[in-house]
Amino acid sequence: MKLRLLLFLFLIIVLSACSETEERQGKEQEKIKEAVATVAKESTPVVTEVEQTVEQTEITNAPKVLPQYKINPKNFNIEPIGDAPDHVILLTIDDAPDKHALEMAKTLKNLNVNAIFFVNGHFLQTPEQEAVLKAIHEMGFLIGNHTMTHQNLKTLSNEEQYKEIVELNDLVEKIIGERPKFFRAPHGVNTDYSRQVVADEKMVLMNWSYGYDFMKNYMSKEALTTIMVNTELLHKGANLLMHDREWTNEALQDIVIGLENKGYQAADPNLIETIE
Repeated sequence: MKLRLLLFLFLIIVLSACSETEERQGKEQEKIKEAVATVAKESTPVVTEVEQTVEQTEITNAPKVLPQYKINPKNFNIEPIGDAPDHVILLTIDDAPDKHALEMAKTLKNLNVNAIFFVNGHFLQTPEQEAVLKAIHEMGFLIGNHTMTHQNLKTLSNEEQYKEIVELNDLVEKIIGERPKFFRAPHGVNTDYSRQVVADEKMVLMNWSYGYDFMKNYMSKEALTTIMVNTELLHKGANLLMHDREWTNEALQDIVIGLENKGYQAADPNLIETIE
């Protein structure tokens, strides 16, 4: 009887010791987990701050590109600033991105020339259309504002004009991450109010020197190429109007080459002075 009692007491002591050991180990593991979590929590902001500091330093130290051209507000020619080359023209594509804008952008890219693509909001209503715009922008082309629905601004109220302009800026910013720096009104028709909205939005107002692809006689590759290259309106600083159209897409390469053969180079829109 005494032997059984002694064995029973011995088991109680052993089990008690094991229980205390497990409890102590459990507490130690919890402490380790808490310590790891604390280190991770404290170290994450430090890494982020370092990365942000590096990024900010890179941005600060990046060389600033000074503008080489400006838009003449009277005739909308591009004019050189200082010693910039003056035998240049500006290429612009309106009503994008309809059906041919991406191919036109690729053509220009292959020719190593740049342009402004003036976009309409009604061509940016699907994920596919947004993807096209983003692709054009990522190829290095500037995106301009050509209003949401391409209406004559003189037929609209001030509130409607505001929506046509500002809502498109908001939409473009959502897609490519930046707001347009240039504005061209549909049909080239501006109002006093639209000019003020454009100024408030810090955009450069722009029309054009000449364009023909919306005229019936020039809706073919050959006719359009001939008139764009040989018109008497071609001059230094000319602001060329073209559209996202099948015949313009077909003629674009020959137009650029024809202008280059006449001694004109397409100015880089990224070098045009903007309102900032």
